[in-house]
Amino acid sequence: MLPRHPGTFVSHLKCTFTPVVKAQGASRLLPCAFAPWSCTSSKFLTLSVGRQHDGNKRDSPSTHRERATRRGATGTSFSLFTAGAARKRAELAKSKLGNKLIDVPKEANTPKTPIPIKPLSIDDWKKMKAEAYNKTRFEVSMMEKLLSNHADIDIAKSLLVYVTMETGTVGYELLLKYLALCVQGHHLNEVLDLYAIMKTKFETLDTGAYSLFISGFSKTDRWKEAVIFLDSIKKMINPSPRNYGDVIISALQHKEVETAWRLLNEMEDRNLKPNEDTLQAFFDCGKSSCDEQYENMMMNILSYLRDNQIYPGESLMRSIQSWFESGECHICKTLLESIQLNEEEYNILKECVMNDVIQGKDVFKKTTPMELQHFQSFVKNRLPFDVVIDGLNVANISAKDIQSKILLEVVSHLAQQNLRLLVLGRQHMLRGTRSWDKGHMTAIQKYADCFFTSNISEDDPFLLYATILSGNHCKFLSRDLMRDHKACLSDKNTRRLFFKWQRGHQLVLSGYNPGRKMKFEVIPKYDTIVQSTKNTWHIPYEEEGMERCSYEVPCKWLCLQKRN
Repeated sequence: MLPRHPGTFVSHLKCTFTPVVKAQGASRLLPCAFAPWSCTSSKFLTLSVGRQHDGNKRDSPSTHRERATRRGATGTSFSLFTAGAARKRAELAKSKLGNKLIDVPKEANTPKTPIPIKPLSIDDWKKMKAEAYNKTRFEVSMMEKLLSNHADIDIAKSLLVYVTMETGTVGYELLLKYLALCVQGHHLNEVLDLYAIMKTKFETLDTGAYSLFISGFSKTDRWKEAVIFLDSIKKMINPSPRNYGDVIISALQHKEVETAWRLLNEMEDRNLKPNEDTLQAFFDCGKSSCDEQYENMMMNILSYLRDNQIYPGESLMRSIQSWFESGECHICKTLLESIQLNEEEYNILKECVMNDVIQGKDVFKKTTPMELQHFQSFVKNRLPFDVVIDGLNVANISAKDIQSKILLEVVSHLAQQNLRLLVLGRQHMLRGTRSWDKGHMTAIQKYADCFFTSNISEDDPFLLYATILSGNHCKFLSRDLMRDHKACLSDKNTRRLFFKWQRGHQLVLSGYNPGRKMKFEVIPKYDTIVQSTKNTWHIPYEEEGMERCSYEVPCKWLCLQKRN
């Protein structure tokens, strides 16, 4: 039950087991052997993905028995309640039919009116209607086809012009179909204009129109009017979960949490099950919130999933996981050690990097004394930077576009956030080749300071130097793991500090498609090491069967609290 006024969530329950999720496709419980400490679910016990079966390897008989037992307690290949069982039964029944052919009646040979690929003139529309099979509903039928085919809105506009010129007006049904097309294509200005037209032209609007206006208005600054539309629907019928969801998501995006929570409780009063993206919005929009009341709301949503036996999809699951990884143990409220270095640690690392990496005995195998001196002078006159970019590394992230264009898109994206940028590259990038367009490179130099080393130089030492010297706030963008430079450091404590600094400062472009929104990996807020206070231990641990590289850290945590 979702309470109208979220109370304090009881988060101090003790247990003797901690869940380990999805080990080889099944949930197991790992006994806790740390008496008199109690083990609780932590804000950092995250979901893992089971390993895929290698189809090229044959299983031994014992492996088959083990998998059978793991899938169902009865020892059968799958149980009645196992996910996918119904589909297996359907496939089995289908296979028993063999290759028997079933006669299917052929559809009537009705001529179909083609869909235009560009806006038509009035005469062209007249001609098309004259050739249509059903002339009575030609306009509405055509708008339906444009909607189902996600057609260009300008084609639909030309149809409305034709109808207006022919009849002097546009009917309600046709405008409603056009409205649906505008909402579908996120043509929000047209949605706002249509509301003004339909409100003036028609005395009342039906629930279909209000639903579409809710969907459209909720994506604009006039989102609060969607709440009014929702109230209008309530007077006629029970609104749909989608109606509520559009308004709730918009309210959360505009930090109107009370409105969103009120509507979510109202949904329960009306026996409406919220869509997953509605629940997901609460976790996505509250990642930066440390408010206790908001936290109670999230716990109540999880209780709602349990009480109603709702199984979240992977997208919702990942949002829940991300919300729980906020830098504070959700159960014991202990603030975990930050991934950011304190001032003393930063100064130690800075000195060691300068001595062992930048001025080390091997540095001139990667550059020349004159080039290094030139770069140091260049950086000194331009400090501090916010982001230092490994230009060649970034440009090679995708083969879908030429390198200079990829680099330009990334640099311009960061520049739009008012960040002071330094791009490091090599001189061959300025020659004007098929891969390195001169126009692109000129544009990049307008967005950022740029330094181009000789083609035989390695730019990693330059990147580390500029980033470290800029201060503890500065990040660097590269997919390079920097393992060689970490190995150059003189002692294990400094290497630990370097790895900690790297995880807290390295930006990694994990998703790139030309012309689309780019995705950067999230920098963690806390350090993944064994941590303790007077009354707690927080222990990251290896998942059984999970292969982990030396530069990776576990994603599961055990939270232990000392009994009073």
